[in-house]
Amino acid sequence: MKTIVWFGFVLGALSAAGDVILTKPGQSATFKCGVQTYTQSLVWNHGNDRIISVSRSGFPRKGKFNERSKLKSETTLEISGVREEDVGKFICTADGTSYEHTLLVVSVSASPSSELQLGSEATLQCQVKGLNPPDSPVRWERPDGSLHSGSQTVQLKSVARTDAGNWKCTFSHDGGKYNESLEIKVQEPGPKTAAPSPSPSSKDVSVTQPPSTDAGLLGLKWWMWVAVGVGCLVVVLLMVFVIVLCKRLKRKKRKFLNKKTGRQPKTYCQCDRPAAAAKPQQGRRKKKPSALPLQPVLIA
Repeated sequence: MKTIVWFGFVLGALSAAGDVILTKPGQSATFKCGVQTYTQSLVWNHGNDRIISVSRSGFPRKGKFNERSKLKSETTLEISGVREEDVGKFICTADGTSYEHTLLVVSVSASPSSELQLGSEATLQCQVKGLNPPDSPVRWERPDGSLHSGSQTVQLKSVARTDAGNWKCTFSHDGGKYNESLEIKVQEPGPKTAAPSPSPSSKDVSVTQPPSTDAGLLGLKWWMWVAVGVGCLVVVLLMVFVIVLCKRLKRKKRKFLNKKTGRQPKTYCQCDRPAAAAKPQQGRRKKKPSALPLQPVLIA
């Protein structure tokens, strides 16, 4: 009976211990709580820091990772844009029961790149953040399964064909074995071709090519000119339409104002009157008779 109880206690502890999540910097990490649903409350913590808390009677409240954390489902947590300082324990507490998960950030890289030239030099680098214990060894495993003599850094002085394949960065955490893969490709160096030197005669010879007949006036083809002409015609017609429309609107507005104010448009009456009689032509004035000349008086 005691054995059965102890076995059940160990299974419960293992289930509560959760999983070890491996991710790379900049990627996202998903943490599944130990339960699919909850009755009263759900709380996610990063160590002692509150990430998010949800209750059936209220709205979720966020703390750490405010902009980078969200609940994908009712109990599953997702952290986007993972950073190296995000490593550690992620604890889910549902209705008072806690479930613990561990995040490790693993970064593997090859310099200058993962596609190497045969006979060239290269460096393989593996960094693991969040290991327990922190001084756990990090080793590289070759594509043939053998361990490299170095540690987390591998120096390839002369890349060989046997270096092509899947390299594994192996490490331990809390007694468990984990690894992250890096695929290396090895290419044959291309033939070196010398640039042809120009011949002496080629310096003095200049070849003039005839102008292309495909381009029209100003370098535009005929269909471009047709499009430009159609566009100009449309613009002119639109301007004429706008002018006519403005005149009609002004005329209607004037009529409307005249009706509103009771003013009638000015009309001119043409009356049938007899034409005025012509003035009689005045004749010339009669000249006054000139005075008679004075006669001399005779004195007796």
